Amino acid sequence: MPSETLWEIAKAEVEKRGSNGSEGDGVEIGEKSVFFIGSKNGGKTTIILRCLDRDEPAKPTLALEYTYGRRAKGHNTPKDIAHFWELGGGTSLLDLISIPITSDTLRTFSIVLVLDLSKPNDLWPTMENLLKATKSHVDKVIMKLGKTNSKAASELRQKMWSNMPKDHPDRELIDPFPIPLVIIGSKYDIFQDFDSEKRKVICKTLRFVAHYYGASLMFTSKSEALLLKIRGVINQLAFGIDKSKSICVDQNKPLFITAGLDSLCQIGSPPVSDNDIGKLHAHSPMELWKKVYEKLFPPKSINTLKDIKDPARDPQYAESEVDEMRIQKDQELEQYKRSSSKSWKQIDLDS
Repeated sequence: MPSETLWEIAKAEVEKRGSNGSEGDGVEIGEKSVFFIGSKNGGKTTIILRCLDRDEPAKPTLALEYTYGRRAKGHNTPKDIAHFWELGGGTSLLDLISIPITSDTLRTFSIVLVLDLSKPNDLWPTMENLLKATKSHVDKVIMKLGKTNSKAASELRQKMWSNMPKDHPDRELIDPFPIPLVIIGSKYDIFQDFDSEKRKVICKTLRFVAHYYGASLMFTSKSEALLLKIRGVINQLAFGIDKSKSICVDQNKPLFITAGLDSLCQIGSPPVSDNDIGKLHAHSPMELWKKVYEKLFPPKSINTLKDIKDPARDPQYAESEVDEMRIQKDQELEQYKRSSSKSWKQIDLDS
């Protein structure tokens, strides 16, 4: 008969699991989170459904939506769980980024930025605003984590460099994103019909941004072959499946570049003449690429908040009883406003 108590056996089992691959403080490797952000109507939901083998039509994402997937490691083994979050509305709901990214989830968190290649004028501001807001929040979470668990915060900072080989010539020139990042260019079927020079600028710019942040970059469309490649990349983030080592940097084909396999030498300088580049005043390489890109694709000056429809008036969320009550309450509010205005005018003010 074993001499250990039930408590000792349980303790030994927990320690065994920890030594076999936990990422610190009870966070199991078998549970990861993937956060999809990006262009409005850019295809985020379609990619998620494809990864989860769900044959259903994609619906517009209202604000912040959640779903999950499971995958078995082997026969009679517990299934890994992947949490999928999706931010709707493009760049109009940046405050919601803080909801899924917390100190408890950060160590198993990945970001997938989906950019609509068919709308090049919106591409840079969408990319810049979303990455800036996400990075700012993640940095705050890491700083907060460092106050209570300095070891975990240190591991996160070291993990940022895991995709970049130690002997890579660009290690001193890049600034890796604080958590794993994948950039997906969607609607390649439309993009491939663009003028060659425009495609060149977009491809080189996205390659630079992805390489600078230590991210993977790939293009996709409704093509089954491309969706399967994207599915493989997402499965790697969600379930830890082996990472693909394939690479395609030909601007006449869908780009597919795994993090750490590109270089500034291969990307080259910003696609602008030496005479013009001297006229561009920039404080950093990222700012220089931004100026070159926006010279060809100036951003549209629109208020992103106006682009969001009122969910209460969206037909897909219609509920007759609720809508009728809403109309009644709106009428009562207007009546109250009118009566209050009349009452205020009747008040005699002391001189």
